[in-house]
Order: sequence, then C-alpha cells, then structure tokens
Amino acid sequence: MRRSVVRQRQEFLERRQNEAVHEAIHTRKEQFRRAVETGTPLPGHLKKDSVALKKFSELDDAETRSHLQTTADDEYALAGTQDPRVLVTTSRDPSGKLLEFSKEIRLITPNAVRLNRGNLSVPQLMDTARRESFSDVIVIQEAQGVPDSLTISHLPLGPTVIFTLHNLVTRHDIPDVGTMSEQYPHLIFENFSTKLGSRIRDVLKYLFPVPKVDASRVVTFDNNDDYISFRHHTFKTAANKKKDVHLTEIGPRFEMTPYRVILGTMEMDDAETEWVLKPYMNTAKKRRLL
Repeated sequence: MRRSVVRQRQEFLERRQNEAVHEAIHTRKEQFRRAVETGTPLPGHLKKDSVALKKFSELDDAETRSHLQTTADDEYALAGTQDPRVLVTTSRDPSGKLLEFSKEIRLITPNAVRLNRGNLSVPQLMDTARRESFSDVIVIQEAQGVPDSLTISHLPLGPTVIFTLHNLVTRHDIPDVGTMSEQYPHLIFENFSTKLGSRIRDVLKYLFPVPKVDASRVVTFDNNDDYISFRHHTFKTAANKKKDVHLTEIGPRFEMTPYRVILGTMEMDDAETEWVLKPYMNTAKKRRLL
C-alpha cells in the first residue's frame, strides 16, 4: 500500500473517531434537554454529569450539529461532484458463466470498465484502480461455475461490502429480453430504513451517476426480509395516456444479501469489520437488518 494511502487512512480513522465522540456528546445533550423540557427524572447515566450538561446545553450547539450533518458518511463526502468510474473484474481463472455475468454488470453500471483479472493479486488490482482514478471496484466470484459473491470496494479508503448472490438469471436466459440501454438509469430503493440499510443503499447508489430527467431506464433495489432483489427495466409512456406505462425487462435479475461491511478497501488486511452477518444467533429469524 502506498504511503499516501496509509496517511489518508490514518487521518480518516481519526476523523471517524472524533465523529463518534461528537455524536455521543450530542446524544447526551439531547437526552438532557428532553428530560428538562418534559419534567421527567434524569436517566441514571446522566445524573453525575448533570451540572456539566446543563452548562453545555445552554451554549450554542450549532457547530456540533453542523459537524454531524456534514461528516456523517465521510467516504462519500465528495459524491456528486463528478461521475463515478467503476472497475469490474472477476476472480482468477473465471468460467464462461462468470465472464458473461461480469460483462452484464459492466453494461449495467455507466462509465464502468471491465478488466481481465489474469494473475493480478488483490493489492495489485487495487493499486491499479487507484492509479487510474477509479471510484469503485466490483469483484465477482463463483462457486462450481455459478456466480455466488459480489464485492464492492469504494476508493480510496472504503467501505467494502460483500454480498452473497442468489437466483441469478442472466440476460441470455430471459425470454424476449429487451436491448440494453446505455442511458444513466433512475434508481429505486425500497425498504432500506435502518442505519445499516442506509449504509448499503449509499454504497449501491454511488455506483451510478445522476440521470437525466427524461431517461427511460430504471434500476430497482427492493429489500424484502433482507434479500435485495435487483431488477433492470426500460419503460415507455403512451403518448395520450400518461399513466399507461409499458415496462421491458432487460436483465439480468438476481437477489443478494449483505454478508460483511469492512471499514477499508479489499487489500487492507487490518481493516475493521463494521458489520458482519451472524445467521446462527438465537434472534436471527426475528431481526430485520435493512
């Protein structure tokens, strides 16, 4: 890893730690204000700091609020200032099915470039992506000739999200499939309501540039019980009936479930795991993650 990347990562981790401290202070202030306004007893963990909280709550808190709002997701602080550039590749020695699917992912994502992996190691791959100013790297892997994993790593400092793939149907397997449009697509996200859901939504959303208003291509990410269904369509509106919309599926279609969120890029072996799926916990069937 280059020294500049190491330095940027250290500075980023320090900012994240400071943000956590500011957020904790802000939360305690809000709890104190709420208790004072409603006339309810202070929670036990606030009683010993009540004098200090009263003093600080009387001060202008605009700086803390502004800090929390502008740096809540520092990795994407510059998102929207320029279009993303995505590098799509596979694991080594890919099967024909995996190559076919990687080509389709490249077509789905505007401004994407597909790279034949060859013998490149993960550090070499990520160094190449940084050198060529890519914003994200997508790596697709397989098991027994079937694509089963998709990894999205945001540059230069992360995050990295690993998804498990299910029920993949490629364009070639969809009957009467439409032609692939190259317009920037509109995006639809359904049921990403939790903090983790917002995190996953941002990772997916910032792979795509901002579309034009009249674009007729739409990409849907629909979360249902933590299974994210991916669908890809074009649409036409009847000239005389604005509500009469005709959808054409252009594929591919698949489901994916998040497995791990890493606070770093793929080659950072010491990167902290921000979240990992634990399906064997006793409460796993009751919890909804996204």
